[in-house]
This record gives sequence, C-alpha cells and structure tokens, in this order.
Amino acid sequence: MKKQPFNTELICQHWIEMSDNDFEAMIDLYNSKKYNWALFIGHLVIEKLLKASYVKHNLEHPPLTHNLLKLALLSGFDISDEIQLQLDTITTFNMNARYDDYKMAFYKKCTESFSTYWIDQIKNLRLWIKQQLTV
Repeated sequence: MKKQPFNTELICQHWIEMSDNDFEAMIDLYNSKKYNWALFIGHLVIEKLLKASYVKHNLEHPPLTHNLLKLALLSGFDISDEIQLQLDTITTFNMNARYDDYKMAFYKKCTESFSTYWIDQIKNLRLWIKQQLTV
C-alpha cells in the first residue's frame, strides 16, 4: 500500500480551524454560565493549537495525549515557568467522564470567578500559541 504524502500546512490548518470552532463554543458556554463545560472545551482549544504546532515543528502527526505541557515541550516551545503552570492547570480541565465524584468536585470548583480567570488565561495562551504558529 502506497503511503499518502504528509501535507503539513493542510493538517496544521485543520487543527487551527477546529480550535477556532471550539473557542466559539467555549465563549458561548461561558456566557450561558456552563462554566465547567466552558473550561473543558477551553482545554481542547489549547490542545488543538498545540497539536498544530507539533505538526509544524515535527512534520508528523501529534501524539495521542491530552497533556498540554507535554505537547508544548514536544513542539519545541521555550516556555516560562508561569506558562508551564498554566498548561498543567488547564490540562486538569480535561475530565475523564468515568468518575462522577471527580466531575462533581470539578463542577463545584468552577465558580464564576474561577472560570473567568481561567477563560482569560486560555484566551491569552491561545493568542500566544497562534503568534508562535506564524513565526
């Protein structure tokens, strides 16, 4: 079987477009006060941009992981301790749906002030990653 050529630009654009769609959904969920879901989708916004960056940097498909810090490091980012902590925290917003007690604890944590702070962090990280993608 002949291997298909790897179109880096097309694959990167796909990840970016998916992230942009998720960004709109995150904002809609936040505005409707569904904070836990907004943060969950916010994690996907960042994950998909990091996967685009991984493809651009490594010229291969990204690994099957939701760990944002791992994706950032594998993408060759030079990231500060502050951004590392943000990525680690946002990674926790990707809840496995198997454990109801974890989901309930996360739901209770997602107050308006907590969610507003982290939505702002996600917005800032999104812009930073997009800037890195254009370099």
